Amino acid sequence: MQAKMLHFVRRFDSASPLLGRIGNLEVRLARNAAEVKAAQQLRYHVFYEEMSAQPSKLQRMTRRDRDSFDRYCDHLLVIDNDRTGAIGDRIVGTYRLMQGDRAALAGGFYTAQEFDIAPMLARHKGRRFLELGRSCVLKDYRGKRTVELLWQGIWAYVLRHDIDVLFGCASLSGTDAKALAAPLAFLQANAAAPAEWRVRAHAHCGTFFDTAADTDPRRALAVLPPLLKGYLRLGGYVGEGAVVDHQFGTTDVLIVLPRENINPRYVGYYGADAGRFAA
Repeated sequence: MQAKMLHFVRRFDSASPLLGRIGNLEVRLARNAAEVKAAQQLRYHVFYEEMSAQPSKLQRMTRRDRDSFDRYCDHLLVIDNDRTGAIGDRIVGTYRLMQGDRAALAGGFYTAQEFDIAPMLARHKGRRFLELGRSCVLKDYRGKRTVELLWQGIWAYVLRHDIDVLFGCASLSGTDAKALAAPLAFLQANAAAPAEWRVRAHAHCGTFFDTAADTDPRRALAVLPPLLKGYLRLGGYVGEGAVVDHQFGTTDVLIVLPRENINPRYVGYYGADAGRFAA
C-alpha cells in the first residue's frame, strides 16, 4: 500500500522534458491527470468512433478509453503546437508505457490477460521490461513525422530508464481468425520467438495456426498493419498463437523486442543517445 501511495504522489513530473521535436510537432510524457484524460479521449475517438471497438455504457458516457492500468502507466504524447485550444485539442498521438515495477503495483501487465508472459519474465529475472500499448494517432496525422516522433519518444524513454526488453500486443483488424489464418501462419513461420523469448497465448482464449500452411508472403505482408511490420523491422519476435479481442474488433499477437535485437540501422537513425530529433 505504501508503494502505491508513493507512486501516486510521484506519478507526474510537471517539468517532464520534451523528448523530441519535428517542426510544429513535439513528443513528451503527460505531465498531469488532465493530459492523461485527453489521451484517453483521443483513444476513444480513434478506437470507438473511427474503428470498430465496442464501448461500455460508462465509456460511451465519458467518451474516454480508460482502464485500471492507466493509473500506473506513463503516457507518451505527440502534440501539435500549431493547433489552438486546450491540450486535448492539441494531442494528436499517444502510446501507453508500463515498466515492470509499475506492473507489480497494478497487479500485473495488461498483456497477461491474453498471453502467458510469466515464464518469459521468470527466465529473464533482473531484466527491465517495458510494455507498449494503446497506440493511436489521429487520422490526419498518420504519416512519417508522427510515427518517427513516437519512436523517438520511446527510444529516449528506453535509454532514460535502461529498459532491456520491449513487448506488447499488436493487432490485426477483424475477429475472424480463420480469415486471418494466412498472415498469422506467416508470422509464426517467419518471426517466431526462439525458446528463451517464447510466449504462448492462454489456452482458454488462444487460437493457434499451422506454420506449414501454404501462404503467399506478399499477400500476408500486405495484410499486416504498419505498426506490426514496424516491430518486425526493428527486430521483434512474435509469440505463439493469437487472441481475438471482441471489444476492440481485433485479433492480437504478442511482440517481444529485446533491446539488443534492435536493428542497428534504427539506432543509428535516432541516435545512440536519442539525439536525432532531440528538442
